[in-house]
Amino acid sequence: MTSILRINPADNVVVAILPQHQGDVIQIDGKQITVLENVPAGHKILITDLKQGENIIKYGFPIGHAKEDKKAGSWMNENNIRTNLAGLLEYEYHPTEVTLNIPDEKRTFMGYKRKNGDVGIRNEMWIIPTVGCVNGIIQKIAERLRAETGADNIFAFPHNYGCSQLGDDHENTKKILRDMVVHPNAGAVLVVGLGCENNQPDIFEQFIGEYDHERVRFMVSQKVQGDEVEEGLRIARELYAKMQEDKRVEVPLSRLRIGLKCGGSDGFSGITANPLLGCLSDWLVAQGGTTVLTEVPEMFGAETILMNRCANRELFEQTVALINNFKEYFLSHGEPVGENPSPGNKAGGISTLEDKALGCTQKCGKSLVRGVLEYGERLQHPGLNLLSAPGNDLVASTALASCGCHMVLFTTGRGTPFGTYVPTAKISTNSALYDNKPAWIDFNAGVIAEGEPMDKVARRFIDFVIGIANGNMTNNEKNGYHEIAIFKNGVTL
Repeated sequence: MTSILRINPADNVVVAILPQHQGDVIQIDGKQITVLENVPAGHKILITDLKQGENIIKYGFPIGHAKEDKKAGSWMNENNIRTNLAGLLEYEYHPTEVTLNIPDEKRTFMGYKRKNGDVGIRNEMWIIPTVGCVNGIIQKIAERLRAETGADNIFAFPHNYGCSQLGDDHENTKKILRDMVVHPNAGAVLVVGLGCENNQPDIFEQFIGEYDHERVRFMVSQKVQGDEVEEGLRIARELYAKMQEDKRVEVPLSRLRIGLKCGGSDGFSGITANPLLGCLSDWLVAQGGTTVLTEVPEMFGAETILMNRCANRELFEQTVALINNFKEYFLSHGEPVGENPSPGNKAGGISTLEDKALGCTQKCGKSLVRGVLEYGERLQHPGLNLLSAPGNDLVASTALASCGCHMVLFTTGRGTPFGTYVPTAKISTNSALYDNKPAWIDFNAGVIAEGEPMDKVARRFIDFVIGIANGNMTNNEKNGYHEIAIFKNGVTL
């Protein structure tokens, strides 16, 4: 196992795979460089002298510039690197030619075919409120039905919204809830309203559009004569009985849709787990499947890579709007566009937003971008898609599920237990996390930093992902962690 890694030949920093100590000597390009201070694993060591203002290069791209003169062997971190990001930019389209040469292996998975032709990887009953006022009701209905049936696939999804919202916030709530109602992982859905909310149940029903009336039912609590929990339970029993008729059938892997997400990232994210997801993404796209990359603020600094991989100019223009609209959102609130890495990111070795973005975007591999989605929109095109959503873990993961993804693959260097309303598999960037949190982490990509070849790990990972599609439970499912979060920007009345 090597103690340092130079990711790209153009880089003027290396990453410490193992902790480096003051006085240690590393060899790069035939030169011996003395480490000038203790450097934690995952962090950067400068391998050439830099003047103040000169760029730090990692992944072959600038991740910021030096705040002051620095000597080779210095530990480069958020204290001595400043971002290059600032405001809105003008972009030019320089299409990148992409040739992957990945064969179609004609693999399949066992899924649930729905009446509208869609396919799910789970067969669950969901109880969804139109407004937060009925959260207690839906939780009681779910608890009692689980107790009656002994089933572990019945879930309530409380949220705080559906009333006292205007404009985009109100639309966002309606879109996410609609997306849940028609999601193919749900074999049955009970929608529970109050009756006086902004998100009126009858208007919301029209907003949903076409749906399977045998599998989706509505209850307005204020219109129920007597006990609304008993009435909800009666409807839920009927839905659950209908759902029990569903069986898994073989379907082509081209029907699989996967969301790509990272959180609690560290210096190994762009070396192990994120490139592993990139391999999976390219492979699935070659099988005719679909992957979705989101976290738009975490594209800042690497956005031109994605823009130049757009399949046509229209998609390029949509991606430019995706980036600049989010920058305008930051600026309209008086926030700088580059103030993103969290304390955990920085402790793990990520110093600037560019540093984070260049690692983050590796999750989508090298495929062409075939679709660009606004928040709450549903997938229309197979292949790699970009989705508008913030970096926040639960908001972004909910958005990925809502655009139609069957599962979310979530890389992490620090660890997190949460899950959204589809299976949310955690992939650790380092083996220490995998060993320390076996109830959180589903797959260990840390072995890549320890010398296991990427292609070998990727083959195991592909089988792991297909196993989830076939019904293997992720840790968030085993733990019963299922949540949603809806993006909010405006006022609350």
